[in-house]
This record gives sequence, C-alpha cells and structure tokens, in this order.
Amino acid sequence: MAYQQKLAEKLTVLNERGRGVLIRMKHIKTVCSDPQLKPSFLTEKAMEPAVKYINKKFPNIDLRGNIVSTHQNLSGVQKQKSEILVALTSYYYSFIDVMEFRDHVYELLNTIDACQCFFNITVNFDFTKSYLDLIVTYTSVIMMLSRIDDRKVLTAMYNCAHEMSNGNSDPSYPRLGQMILEYDHPWKKLTEEFGPHTKSVTGAVLSLHMVYPRRNLGAEQWRSAQLLSLLSVPADMLSPACCETMPCEYLPMEVMERWIILGFLLCHSSLNTNQASQDLWKMALRSGLYITLIRDETINIHKVTEDYFDTLKGYVPFCVSVCYSGAIHKEKRQFLRNAIKELCKILEDEPGLLGPKALYVCMALAFSRDEVLWLVRHSENVPKTKTPEDYIDSQLAELLFYTEKLKTLMCRHSRVLQRYHLQYLAQFDALALNDTIQNMNVCPEEESVLMTSFVSTLSALTVKQVENGEEFDFRALRLDWLRLQAYTSMAKAPLCLKDYPDLAKIMNMTEFHTKMMDDIDGVLRETSDLSILCFYPRVFEKMFSQGCEDVLMQRYLIAFPLVCSHFNQCTHQMCPEEVSIEEHILRFCVTFLEEIAKQTCSIVLEICAEQCNLDDQLLPKHCAHTISTARNKKQKKQVPKKGEPTDQCDKNRGKNHYNLCHNRNINTSARKHMDKLHLTLTELCSSLNYCNHFTVWDHVIIPPEYLLSQLEINLAKVIVRMANYNKATHEITRPSDLLAGIKAYTSSLYTLSRYLSVDVTRLVKSVLLQQTQPLDSQGDQTITTLYTSWYLEGLLRQASSALIIHCPTMHCFVNQPNENETRFKAEEYSDVSELQALAELIGPYGLKFLTENLMWHITSQVSELKKLVIDNMDVLVQIRSNFDKPEAMTNLQTSENVLKRMTIIGVILSFRAMIQTMQKHCPYLMGPTECLRDMISPETDIKATLSVFELASAAGLSCDIDPALVTAIANMRTDGSSLEEEYKLTYLLLIYVAVSLPILAVDPNSYYSREYGGHHNNIHCLATAINQLSAAMFTAQNKNIEQHLKEFLFVASSTLLQLGQNVERTDSKNRDSIYLLLHMIVEESPFLSQDMLEKCFPYALLRNAYRDVYKSSIITLG
Repeated sequence: MAYQQKLAEKLTVLNERGRGVLIRMKHIKTVCSDPQLKPSFLTEKAMEPAVKYINKKFPNIDLRGNIVSTHQNLSGVQKQKSEILVALTSYYYSFIDVMEFRDHVYELLNTIDACQCFFNITVNFDFTKSYLDLIVTYTSVIMMLSRIDDRKVLTAMYNCAHEMSNGNSDPSYPRLGQMILEYDHPWKKLTEEFGPHTKSVTGAVLSLHMVYPRRNLGAEQWRSAQLLSLLSVPADMLSPACCETMPCEYLPMEVMERWIILGFLLCHSSLNTNQASQDLWKMALRSGLYITLIRDETINIHKVTEDYFDTLKGYVPFCVSVCYSGAIHKEKRQFLRNAIKELCKILEDEPGLLGPKALYVCMALAFSRDEVLWLVRHSENVPKTKTPEDYIDSQLAELLFYTEKLKTLMCRHSRVLQRYHLQYLAQFDALALNDTIQNMNVCPEEESVLMTSFVSTLSALTVKQVENGEEFDFRALRLDWLRLQAYTSMAKAPLCLKDYPDLAKIMNMTEFHTKMMDDIDGVLRETSDLSILCFYPRVFEKMFSQGCEDVLMQRYLIAFPLVCSHFNQCTHQMCPEEVSIEEHILRFCVTFLEEIAKQTCSIVLEICAEQCNLDDQLLPKHCAHTISTARNKKQKKQVPKKGEPTDQCDKNRGKNHYNLCHNRNINTSARKHMDKLHLTLTELCSSLNYCNHFTVWDHVIIPPEYLLSQLEINLAKVIVRMANYNKATHEITRPSDLLAGIKAYTSSLYTLSRYLSVDVTRLVKSVLLQQTQPLDSQGDQTITTLYTSWYLEGLLRQASSALIIHCPTMHCFVNQPNENETRFKAEEYSDVSELQALAELIGPYGLKFLTENLMWHITSQVSELKKLVIDNMDVLVQIRSNFDKPEAMTNLQTSENVLKRMTIIGVILSFRAMIQTMQKHCPYLMGPTECLRDMISPETDIKATLSVFELASAAGLSCDIDPALVTAIANMRTDGSSLEEEYKLTYLLLIYVAVSLPILAVDPNSYYSREYGGHHNNIHCLATAINQLSAAMFTAQNKNIEQHLKEFLFVASSTLLQLGQNVERTDSKNRDSIYLLLHMIVEESPFLSQDMLEKCFPYALLRNAYRDVYKSSIITLG
C-alpha cells in the first residue's frame, strides 16, 4: 500500500536531518580553516609526521604491519591517544552522520523510483518541493564534506587513537574511509549515484518550466503588468488575491535556481536531448554567477559547469553570457523599492486589505529577499565588468526598511488576517473542497478519510474562536495533505492527483490560508529571512556605510539592526557548538545602532553649538560693543547738503549695498547649513524612532537608548571642552559664561523631543550630576575637578602671594595694582554672580569636593604651623607667662612665616565663606534650618552642635563653628600624639600669632584700603583664620573657646600697645592699619565682644586709627 511507504514522513524527517548535518559540516570547515580554533593536534610540530603519514596512507593505516615505521610516524598519536579521542569524537561522528544520511537518502530515492512517483510543482507542490530539497541538501552535504581539507586526518587519527586504546578499529571506519575517498571528486561520484534517478529528477525540475520563466521576468515586464500594485485596478482592490499556483508565487528564486542548476548537473543527459531542459538551464545560468550551498559557501556555477562538462565527451558547454545580469537585477531592485513602498503606504492606511491581499505581501517579501540575496552573493565576488556599480546599491536600506515594515504590519494585524482567512476557510475552501470530493469518480478509503477530515476541520471554524483569542494549529492538516500528495503521486495509486488538478488547486490554496491562521511567522521566515547576511560581514557593513553616506537613506538605516533579528534562524539544534554566533550577531546590531546614534549625536551637538553661539552674542557682555558699533555707524553717516554733488553719496550707497548683499549671503549660507542639519536630524531620528524596541536573540534592544548613551558621553566632553581649561596658563571660562552655554545647549536639546521619544530631562540630569563628581562615568575629568584645580592653583595661590586681594566691600577678589599685565581679572571669577554660577554648575557634591580640597590645604598649613610652634615651644611658654615684657619676645623666630601661613588659611576660609551662596534656594527649607541653628547655645552637647552646624553649613549658612574644619582638624591627629599635647600646641599657636602681629606693621602692603575694606597684603583674612581655626581646634579638643580667645585678645592688645609706644620707629608706619585688624578679629568673632576689647585696648586708639586711615584714602565720585 502507498501509505505504508511513508514517503511524506521520510522526506520531512530527512530534510530536517540533512539541514542539521549540512550545518555541522559547515561548522567543521569553519573551525578547521581557523588556526586558532582547529584542534591543536593538527598544528603541533610533534604531530606533523603523523599527519603526513595519515594523508599518505589513508584510509588503510596498518598499525600491525611495519611496526618500526608505524611507531616512528604515529608516536605522537600514541602519546596523546586519550586526548585525541576526546577532542575528535564530535568530528568523527559528524562524518558518521553524513554516511548514515547518505544511506537513508539512497534508500528513499530508490523507493520513490520503485513507486514511479510523478512530480509537478504546480500540482503536488509540497511533495515535489520536499523531493527537490532533499536532492539539493544531499548534494550540498557532499560538497561541504569535500571542502573540508582535514577530513582524512580527522577521521583516520581518531580511528588510530581508537585502535590504540581498544585494540581494534572502529566498526564504521572502513565504510567511512571509503566514502571520504570516493568524494575526493564529488561531481563525478554524484552523477554516477544519480544516474538511476534521472527520470524522476528531470521530471521534477522540468515542472518548473511553467513557474520559473514567469518569475524570472525583468523590471520592465513587472512594470507593464503593474505587479504588486493595489491601485492598478481599483475595482478589484477588495477581491482576494489568488491563483492556481499560490505556493509557487512566493517560492524563492534562489531555491528554484538551485534545483535547476544542481538537478541538471546531476542528471545532465536531458540537456542534450530535451530543448525544454536547455531553455530552463540557460535561463538559470543567465541569472547570475553563484548559487548558495549553505550560508557563505557558494558555487561558481559557470566555472563548475565548464570544468565538469570538459571532462565529458560529446557535450556542448551550455554556458551563457551574464554580462547584463547586474543591470537587470539593479532595475528590479529599483522597481521593488517603489512598489513595496506604495504597498506599505496603502496597507498601513487600510490594514483590512491585508486579508485579501496577503498573497501580494508574501510575493513582495519574497521578491525583495531574492534581490537582496542575489546582491549579497555577487557583491563578495564582483565579476570583471565595465559597470561594477551595478553590483553596488547605496539605496538598499530603503528596500530593507519597507520589507521590515511589511513584516511588522503582518505581525501587528495578525488578528485581521486570522479573521479574514477563517471565514475564507469555513465559507469557501471547505465548500469548494467538498464539491470537488463529491465530483470524484474514484476515492479509496484511506484518501477518503483524509479528505473528509479536511472538510470537517475547516467547516467547524467560527469567528468566535478569533474573538476569544484561541490559538490555531493546522500543522496536522498540512501534514495530512503532504501524505495525500505522496499517496496519490504513485504510478499505481487508485486515486491519481494529476487527474484531479482542481483538488490540488483547492488544497494548495487552503494550505496557504491555514498558514495565515497559525503560522504567519513561518511564512515570514520563508519569504523574508535574511539571516545569510550574518555570514557576509563585509558586505553587510559596506551596505550600511553606503546608506549612512546618503542623506535620503538615513531614515531607513534602522533596517540594518532590525535585520539582525533574523539571525537566530540560522542555527540548528544539531550544532550546539555555535555559541559564538550570538555574540557576533549582537555585535552587528550594537555596532549599527551605535553608528546611527553617533551620527545623530554629532548633528544634535552641532545644532546646539550653533544655538550656543547665537545665545552668546546676546549676552550682556557684548552689549557695549554692539551699542558702540551702532553709534559709530550713525556718526559716520553723512547727509548731503542742498546743492552738494551726490557722486560720493552714490559711492557710499553702492558700498553699503555691497556690504548688505555680502552679509545677506553669509546669513543665507548659515541658514542653509542649519536647514541641512535639521533635515539630517529629522531623517536620523525618524530611523531611531521607528520602533520602541525589538528582540535580537532574546535580547531586547531599545534604539533611542543608544542615542541617549552617546549624547551622555559626548555632552560631557562638550561641557568640559567649553570650560577651556589650560593647566599651563591657568586659563578657564568664567562660570557664568559656561552656565549660559550649558543652558543654551540644554534648551536646544529639549527640541530633540519633537523628533524622538527620549527623556531629555533624564539625560541632562545624568550628565550634569556626573559633572558634580571628580570623574564622570568614563573616568574623565569633570568641570568640578577643573574649577577646583583652577580656583586653588590659579586664584588662591596668587591671593596667598598678595598678587590678588580679598575685597570684603565688593565680596570678591580683585587684582593688586601692578604694572605687569595680569592674565585674568580676579573679580570676573569671584564676585557673587560668578560664585553663584559656580555653585549651580558643580552642585552640592562639587562644592563638597571643593571644600574637601580647601580643607586639605588648610590642614597642610596647620601641620606646618604646629612644627613652628614645636620649634619655639619654650619661648612661647615663657611669653605666655610674661607677655607684658617685650624682651621675652626677642628670642622668637619665624614669626613672619607663622603670619604668612595664617594669612593663607584666612584667604582660603574667606573664599569658602564666599561660595556658600545657596540661601536663595529652597526658602521653605532654609527657614527651619536657620531656626534650628539659632537654637544652639554654648551649653548644647558638642555632638548635637556639630550635627546641626553640619546641616546648616550644607545649606550654605554661616556657623559659629565650621564642622568641616573640625572634622579635618580631628583627622590630623596621629596615633602617637595625646590630646593634651594637641591642646598645648593649639593655645601656644594663638600666643605665637598674637605676639607676632606687630611685625605686620613693617610690611608696606599692610596698609588698610577703605575702597577694598581690607589690607593690601590680605592680612585682614587673619581675623577669619584666627576665629574659625581656634574654634575648630578647641572644639576638636573639647576645650573652652571663649576663654582662650580672651587670652589671645589680651596678649595681642598688649603687644600692639607696645607698638604704639615707639612713635619714632619706622616699623610703626602701618600701626593704625594693624589696630584695625584687632578690631576686625573681635567684630567677626562670635565669642568675643567690644566690651572685652575695651577692657584691654583703648577705644580712642581705634577711633583715631579709623580716622587716620580713612583720611589718607582718596575718594572719587562720578
């Protein structure tokens, strides 16, 4: 019985098995072609004799013959026999799989010949397709086996190791070795094998003569027939697209060409006797130069044909010219671009048309895939031609994009397709099939059961199943149809399918409709799978780069990453070793998306830079120049007097007209550039915004995130670049200018949301937050680091040398009057607005980092001060007891150094106080914080006090005790020092400073400036240093601050009063300015008062000092 042969089942299983074996052969060839991947035994120098010996003696390697020769040549195999068995097992059994596959194919082909099956692609489509696929798969497996150069070594070395380990050869080795030897010349052996099957193979291939010529038309013929157009006949727009050969309409051209070329190469006798065979053969040869075996393994069909037919006598080389095939396929791609674009637009607007026009969609996808694969195959090996540009397509991105869009429409509206085809199946196909069955003259029991089940299955379908979201599965029906084709295709079958073409037509159409119900993804894979691009990396990347260069193609670039989602279809469960393909595919996808994102990011930042330049021209700093220019133009304008000749006026008018035109041309050029940038941005954003996400090998890819990532990296670099920091010359952009530039960039970035669904706010916050840290996410320096370095090295270092003065009246630093040219104006970087801009730029984290660096410099100075105190400790102890005796102070050394370091500390602390500019922010939070700070009293626990002060200091409020300074001082303690020693050094340091104050009167720069509100050598910062440093140090030691400051006040007053007794001496030149310093110390201190000062220092002296100092100041008004 026919059904007992199980031809359908065997064809299905063997085709799937053959594909797995073919992929294994390809994998082995790839591994053995790569020196880094191939088994180490094949590359080791010690194994070279064994490899040569095996290749020479293959397959008969006698281990028991000449023992000496064998031992010498195979000693390496003997030593590593266990490792060889483990490493080569998978290779050996892969070759066994080839042999077993060959045996099963032989058996099935002989059975089919014995049954005298007929094949016709337009009638028993699935049966014929499976048969031809099996022949091509088997041929491809043998060809791939012959291309593995190390096949003999891999097989024989494994067998040698097996025999050395087990004492006998592997049972399969003799047949396997003989098979490998036979296929050294694969075409010769294959043609011998297929000689008995010539009739079946030729008949199956010749059945394509009604399909292949119709599919292999040129672009002009397609255009004349208005192929794929839904608008050509508007009245038929709702009519279902169907024909008698529906499955053939989207059958891949490459598959048919493979059937024809390989089929006639294997069974070439009909080429000399049958004109139809010759016509079909020549038409296939004319289509191109290469056909694919598997992945990137191809056959140069013209070269193979010539080489093989040259070995045969009496055969004319049936080769034809293909010089015009490149231009033909180029025209086809151009036609398909427009046709598929039109189809997409219509179906996107009216998705209901997907139901009746599903066949058109499948045809469009299949035609596009055919042309893309043809271009890929031939781009890798461009033939010598006068028109190589025919093999380059810079607009391929558009074709790929609309192909992906059609697939997306099919998947998105799958319910529409299901609803339409369910009704088609239940209300047309089932009835038509039933009528056809009723009109049959003969219907055997087995066939009757199958066809009755078809009708009952289709008739039971209802629309409610779609509405309820039920899953459909018609695989059993399609397999039964394949079985029925096999039963009815035998010569002696009671029911012969070729006698009932209407049955074949109805069932082929029904099969397509069922696929639209339950296997849309399978149909899309069959018609639009481009996974072969994974194995043509150079071609794929070149196509992408060509699309990037064309502005009109940039909106379609997303097609390349989307195509990467096809690549998971190129693997097989029989080859699980191909784990590296996943990384390869993801690298493709990520590379494409990153390149698109980089281009988009570059355009976005260029637009932002242009906008920043325009905003910069509107800053107040440019208004004076603008007003001056306009005023000068007005003054230079001459009005001719009455009766005065107008020649000069005409000349001026002509000159002005020229300038106007010149400026207009410049503006026009700038506008054109901006228009071009916005156009490019629109195209690129359209590409990134095409889909929210897609999946590549179980990885969810979100295209806009790649743009955000690039923007984050490059925007950070732009911000740092805008700072213009030069470490050598200590030049940097003013904080307010940088802030204005960042705001201009940010406002321009927000326009990106008009083009793309991205969270610009998150991007800006992320970038600016990173800029508040010392290093960003890439490990690069940020503006926090740059400005911290500049203010410490550029501003405060010069302030420590008195080249820059701290100016309390203007709340900034100013340059010392100097004949030498200064590099920058200190007030332009340190006034209130600049420091507020700095605080806004680097934020609280940046201010904390700046504070930590300031504290480090302060602790460095404190360490040096402690050393000076230790060096003069005995003298200081004596002075503390006898501070009213001037002779006790003569033994004190390095007083100037002490005052210098204390001044540096004061300058740093004064600068730190200036950057606390956050009071205007969060007023609802500042009020409670101030209230909490004011509630602190001297009796409050020191830990609670420091906690509250730390909160207040973080909010930008001034505190009696600086918690950051306390922490820094406390961390200075070494393990060997005791608290008492630290305490002693602290109060002696105050004594040291107090008795050293008179020395300041000697310095000519110690005079007080009414304009600046301070001294020209910054000694007024001593008041800040003494108050804050003493408060911090005594707090860290848990001592009474007020008591020791009183002591300091008494000692300082006494020494300054002694200075007043020496009226005639030159060292009292700036005595009045030094008196004011004492008043500043008391005035700034929260622990000292004016009453305390008056007890030890006469107020009359202070009043006279203020009068004398202010009298000498020159005041100018206007």
